[in-house]
Amino acid sequence: MIEFRNVSKVYHTGTHALNQVSLIIEKGEFVFIVGSSGAGKSTFLKLIMREETPTSGSIIVNDIQLEKLKRRKVPMLRRSMGIVFQDFRLIDKMTVYENVAFAMRAVGARPRAIKKRVPYILELVGLENKAENYPSELSGGEQQRVALARALVNNPQMIIADEPTGNVDPEMSYEIIELLHEINKRGTTVLIVTHEHNLVHSFNSRCITIDKGVVVEDAMEIKPSEGGQV
Repeated sequence: MIEFRNVSKVYHTGTHALNQVSLIIEKGEFVFIVGSSGAGKSTFLKLIMREETPTSGSIIVNDIQLEKLKRRKVPMLRRSMGIVFQDFRLIDKMTVYENVAFAMRAVGARPRAIKKRVPYILELVGLENKAENYPSELSGGEQQRVALARALVNNPQMIIADEPTGNVDPEMSYEIIELLHEINKRGTTVLIVTHEHNLVHSFNSRCITIDKGVVVEDAMEIKPSEGGQV
């Protein structure tokens, strides 16, 4: 699904964002990416989404070598990804239903498919009763669920969540990650960038720690209460 082969990224400012990173994330995995601010987490995601290209090394996503991918083919790559941002990025003048349907229209889905798919996804994220509400009428947690619904609606192979709990309270943070975990059980690969270590410790999942552009740990997290190995 995702493979980094000795990937380094140096920006024109001279900043070494990643240094000789090599790792593989298999299809269907649930993975946390953690690290302090400036550690290289955002660059890691940007490389996967082909917003940036590596200075050296190679990145393969869905059997596509990204540094050789032509710019005109990047939108097709991103259709295989559902992306959830910390700041939601909802359209204020659209209802919940319209925000989610917009993502389907953007890829040329037919009205009949939209009418069938959107209610199903809203029910999946627990917002079936909020379809006609506007973002301003929702709590932060509900807005993040809309963002998640929008990322899911085109049935992506992979969900990339960049600090998805950054603007919600701790209880809702857990619910958002739990929802992503349930989605993962349906076969979708999930990558979550977060700095909230307490959340990471609540789930038995792979955790990749990046520090100063280097992967310093890549391990399965164990819940403290369990004390055993997965």
